[in-house]
Amino acid sequence: MKIEISMKTIWKIAKAELNTLFCSPIAWLILIIFAFQAGLTFSDLISDQLRYLALNYRPYNLTSSLLAGYRGVYSDMQNNLYLYIPLLTMGLMSKEYSSGSIKLLYSSPITNVQIIIGKYISMLVYALILVAILFAYFIYTACIVENFDYPFALTAVLGIFLLVCAYAAIGLFMSTLTAYQVVAAVGTLTVLAILNFMNSVGQDIDFVRDLTYWLALSGRSAKFLSGMICSEDVFYFIIVVLFFLSLSILRLKFERTSTSKISKTLQYTGAVCVTLLLGYATSRPQLMGYYDATATKANTLTPPSQEVVSKLDGGLTLTTFVNLLDDNFSRGMPSSRNWEMRKFEDYIRFKPEMKMKYVYYYDHVDNPRLYARYPGLTDKEIAQRLCDTYDFDFDMFLSPEEIKELAQSKGINLEEEGNRFVYLFERENGQKAFLRLYDDTQRDPQESQISSALKTMVVKAPMVAFVTGHGERDIYKGGERDYSAFAKNLTFRYSLINQGFRISTLDLKADTATVDIAEDIDVLVIADVREAYTPEEVAKVQRFLARGGDLIIACEPRRQSLMNPLVEKVGITFMPGTVVEETQGYAANQLFLDPTAAAMKANSGFYRMSRYGSKLSMPGAVEYQVSDSCGFQSTVLFATTSKAWNELQTTDFVDDIPSLNPETSERMDSIPLVTRLVRQVGDKQQRIYVCGDADCMANSELTTNRDNMPTSNFTLISEVFRELSNDEFPVNDSRPHPADDKMYIGQGALIWVQIVFMGLIPVGLLAGYVITWWRRRKK
Repeated sequence: MKIEISMKTIWKIAKAELNTLFCSPIAWLILIIFAFQAGLTFSDLISDQLRYLALNYRPYNLTSSLLAGYRGVYSDMQNNLYLYIPLLTMGLMSKEYSSGSIKLLYSSPITNVQIIIGKYISMLVYALILVAILFAYFIYTACIVENFDYPFALTAVLGIFLLVCAYAAIGLFMSTLTAYQVVAAVGTLTVLAILNFMNSVGQDIDFVRDLTYWLALSGRSAKFLSGMICSEDVFYFIIVVLFFLSLSILRLKFERTSTSKISKTLQYTGAVCVTLLLGYATSRPQLMGYYDATATKANTLTPPSQEVVSKLDGGLTLTTFVNLLDDNFSRGMPSSRNWEMRKFEDYIRFKPEMKMKYVYYYDHVDNPRLYARYPGLTDKEIAQRLCDTYDFDFDMFLSPEEIKELAQSKGINLEEEGNRFVYLFERENGQKAFLRLYDDTQRDPQESQISSALKTMVVKAPMVAFVTGHGERDIYKGGERDYSAFAKNLTFRYSLINQGFRISTLDLKADTATVDIAEDIDVLVIADVREAYTPEEVAKVQRFLARGGDLIIACEPRRQSLMNPLVEKVGITFMPGTVVEETQGYAANQLFLDPTAAAMKANSGFYRMSRYGSKLSMPGAVEYQVSDSCGFQSTVLFATTSKAWNELQTTDFVDDIPSLNPETSERMDSIPLVTRLVRQVGDKQQRIYVCGDADCMANSELTTNRDNMPTSNFTLISEVFRELSNDEFPVNDSRPHPADDKMYIGQGALIWVQIVFMGLIPVGLLAGYVITWWRRRKK
């Protein structure tokens, strides 16, 4: 009975507050501006999508693009809520103080809890009205988008509602502190600003870092807008609301009763301590729960990555080695630890016991700009200068001798990593794997690289050996024709060493004729032989192929006679001449190839390559023939168009223009230039990849951008080696294409969207205010 009476009293207070609120122009004005601004944003988004359709672009993830994504109407509006809510909450208690009606409340049989909860409920009702306005866009988008992602959009709405609830609780508390409404509004804005920037406070101090990072309001609703519900964020909003409501209740309590300063301090401190304790407990990875509401599970590790993490039984430690002399040192400093942790948040979700450690040191590194800035100074002197500049404690950095000793004790060699910023995964059983930063626009490792590094500790990584000693492409040099980017460039994201493969070189001259290629070598790469192999060396390669070893062989013009002996017993013959095809603006021997239908059907990477219009570039290729007498099944992966031919006469393609000469058996046809050969050797499936060009995998082609001809040569490398590793490496992090990629409206719909969302809804709200004002005036 008491509960019913209490709830009735609370509801009466809420109704009275709502009546007062909607009799003022501020509440209506906020709704009108909010609706118009949302309508303007939504109209622009619809206009963008209609423009894309007119340009024949395919829409992508329309639920995110129109509503909840980075640029959606919900995201845009949640960025402006902090301007609206303080104007609503500033008078909740301030007007009671200024008008003197607070004395009536104090003298009535109404408790402090009832007053605060009643006024807060009125704000919740107003929040629901704001959400109802946004829900109109939800309904319209659901009607015009095929396969609309309902859970994703509802999660975004929930995030906005919880954010408004938190703002309202903060505004209510600030309103209890002063009789001046403007002061209450400014105070609310100040508190919101502090909470939004709290994650940058005290980040250098271990004890303070976790507390201030948890207190930060910034980004809490962003996860909801991306379709992810995390228990930490839900509890954060609940705890913040309860905390500021408790402070409001305590404030009224101390106003109504005489309480000593010590008692007040203890009660306020108790509320703060309980809040921080709850926050700490709910932010522990072991206690956190997740729900990915997106249809494609865009916020969750892909199944292959989840499988890798599930196999990592026992403890896992991620140690970050931070060299003060490296350009990337700031990423690993204490002030950046929480941001660094976010990179691995998806993995911590499935491996909450993973530990993160940091090792700080200074040692010589390839950093020309740094040494140019401090000419003539030793590494130690430069490190001391940097510590003075950034206010670091020099004693926290290990010396070169100390870091070498530590690395040796761990069984690693940081010098082989160039002493760069690097991560090290370690399992309890002693297995280790490096994870690196990359010299590209993203820099940070993505899911494919992280999972591939982890997977090397779960399954045996394939060993790829590059044959040397005959002028073949070098995997250590950075020249245009070399293969360092392809194979062992530590800072190139798509190099094999960063995709989980083990890399080595093999000099056939160094071994005696009786020694075969090592059994642990899974794949041989022979590219652009410039000196003839001896019969003994040829025999070694042929024995490797006879036992079922995998091979990638890439030829260049004028190298056919040197390379044919290596593969003639598996039915491959490189033909004389150079393949040419006319491409406007390019030399005739500069080829641009599309993946074949068979390649796209069998490999999703080649399908995506074709879908986005990327090509495989080959600056000079040779034709080859494949005989089916050796038991191989062949599949052409890349080929020219039917307008290409094998040029037998022209050799200078800069000054001379080749022409088709039927008299020399030249004829136009589609010429295969990348072919996969597969056969069964015992219990093993052997694969041989034949490539008519060695330059297509060289540094120059992997790093060249052509404005009018997009290329994606690294896709060939990644997908070929994915097949060679039986889809083990690199870990496939591709996701299904979102199904919400079609709209049921045409170009004429924009005007109606503007009329309804920028006109009718705001005008309807204005009419609501006029009617309310007229009725109140009549009374």
